[in-house]
Amino acid sequence: MNPSPASIRYGIFAICAAIVVSPAAQADAVSEELDRVRDKMAGMFDAIEPEHINKSPVDGWYEIQKGSIVAYVSADGRYLLQGDLVDLEEQVNLSELARAQARRELMASLTDADTILFSPQDVKYSVSVFTDVECTYCRRLHSQINDYLAAGIQVRYLLYPRNGPASRSWNTSEEVWCSPDRRNALTMAKLDRKFETSSCDASIVQSHFTMGQNVGLSGTPAIVLDDGTLIGGYLTPDQLLARLEQNGTAPK
Repeated sequence: MNPSPASIRYGIFAICAAIVVSPAAQADAVSEELDRVRDKMAGMFDAIEPEHINKSPVDGWYEIQKGSIVAYVSADGRYLLQGDLVDLEEQVNLSELARAQARRELMASLTDADTILFSPQDVKYSVSVFTDVECTYCRRLHSQINDYLAAGIQVRYLLYPRNGPASRSWNTSEEVWCSPDRRNALTMAKLDRKFETSSCDASIVQSHFTMGQNVGLSGTPAIVLDDGTLIGGYLTPDQLLARLEQNGTAPK
């Protein structure tokens, strides 16, 4: 029996309605699923907040990101995957992109007053450097600070005593921050020379240390570019300038 015109119209209407309603229904389902995963992960890990978990580039998995730490959890909240997610077709490390984005936002939140700033007259590039006053390669980098400045590279130092609170380098870092001339104090500290200091609120050292952990430092010096790229280790002024140019970081 052939369908009547009315039934045909009804069928078309039903299909159109399904097409219109389906995306919203899917979004609701995803939202509920994400909420369940967030609740489960936040309940299992004290350091994870619900906002740290969002959709990932891969269906069936959600991305957990806190600072430079990136992991993935299955949609049912059962499996946790730690490792880099690579798009083989585009040849892009998606996990590193997420980490770089986190570093970029973290560095952008810093004002120059939150750092010990060495700036050339003509600033072409700016980098943030986590430094330990006792670290050999940190000292080598700082011994060439005038060469970095001559290349147009502004250096924003953050104090990162690798051995943690109560260590000698931590105490020295606090003294550097409390000096009326922090730039000179940092230079003198790296030369094992005395410098003028006083009592002050040196909690910025703890802030710098925590920030270093959040960007994923494994040692010092650690150089963070404005685009969030992390360079672990020392680079000569020429090497750093070449890296900045190669990286496509926009000049100031």
